[in-house]
Amino acid sequence: MASYAVSAYGNFLNLIALSLFTYEVVGSAFGIGVVMALRLFSGMLAGLGAGALTTALGRRTVMVGADVAQALAMALLAVSARDPSLTLLLGAVIVLGAGNTLFTVALRSAVPVLVGHDGRSRANGLLVAGRSAATVLGYGSAAAVIASGGYALAFAVNSASFVVSAVVVLVLRPRTDAEGATDEGPPTESAPGRRKTGARLGLAGIPALLAAALLLRGTDAFASSSHNVALPIVAGLESPDNPALFMTQFWVAWAVGALLSHQVLKRFQPAKAYGERAFALGTAAMAVFFVLVFTGLPAPALILVALAAGIADGCTEIVYVSRLQAAPERERSRLFGMSASAETAGFTLGMIAAAAALEGFPVLAVVAAFHGTALCGALALLAFAAARRRGAAMPPGRDTRGPGSKTPLTAEAEGDGHDARTGAGPLPGS
Repeated sequence: MASYAVSAYGNFLNLIALSLFTYEVVGSAFGIGVVMALRLFSGMLAGLGAGALTTALGRRTVMVGADVAQALAMALLAVSARDPSLTLLLGAVIVLGAGNTLFTVALRSAVPVLVGHDGRSRANGLLVAGRSAATVLGYGSAAAVIASGGYALAFAVNSASFVVSAVVVLVLRPRTDAEGATDEGPPTESAPGRRKTGARLGLAGIPALLAAALLLRGTDAFASSSHNVALPIVAGLESPDNPALFMTQFWVAWAVGALLSHQVLKRFQPAKAYGERAFALGTAAMAVFFVLVFTGLPAPALILVALAAGIADGCTEIVYVSRLQAAPERERSRLFGMSASAETAGFTLGMIAAAAALEGFPVLAVVAAFHGTALCGALALLAFAAARRRGAAMPPGRDTRGPGSKTPLTAEAEGDGHDARTGAGPLPGS
């Protein structure tokens, strides 16, 4: 967990350094957009193959390989920072995009093996807390690092963070893969005499309710791109003399909220209730809070709303990741790979669409429209989960079509082992 935080710190430091360095190399905002899109696109492609790669090589091997590749890419950039090469820059961003996705998929899918299914929510909370702390430290120290040693030092620090992460994994040699893929996930309660027919009604053989959650995650990434694009614009309007202060207030408050999310979740949402409904509620709350950020609130209110957005964001991630980790061992990496691709694709499309929309529409209207899609998706998932729960709870013989008949929703709920209390259920093959 600590090595992940160190690596994340280097990544967030590098987000600022690499953006400024890219502008120096390409000389235009359009060029920066192309380079960012290339990084995101490589991450999306890596997500599609992450499941097969981790199965073939093992999660620990993939994690170390991703760290080593990214460390080499950043080391080369550090050496050539004084005489930048566009070709080297493009190669580095491809490696960074793919490497980050592969490492994240391998780590998240390995958590149930590392700590057991009972400890996965706590482990996910620690990962969110570590990433949030890294966000503050990485963004906060970027200016000082670049000022003292230029881009070369920033890239070298990022390279060193990947080396630390790889060395920790190599030295500790954590068990990241279940022997013989025997880990079938935590037990879930299913209907008596469940049938296998109808179990695979979702996307790519995934139960329909879980497939809907994956789609909502991609939609949320699409929506989140709007506030990432809009924040610098609002910062310049709200605080023209010191726009960095506005950005700092928002991101620090958000990061503190994310740090607190695990404690909040433990108090109000027991781990056994982590499922699609909890994920949808968190996504809806997060969408509302992010829209409120752009309503012209005074600084104290802005900080409180950003704090609430961070709590909702952290809680949503913990619930979502924990739900995917409940899948059987042989399906888990594929699920996380699909999720990474959906998130990256949504964020990429959102960045392009939000930038275009902000050219002709007010910031609040754009952010509200984008996050409105996530809110509608969350409400749709809640309605779908409620319908599944009603179908699963309907006793045999009470259907108006005749004694003993079942509705399609009932058959599907019984077929995939859906737990009406938690919204969770085993994936096909369990």
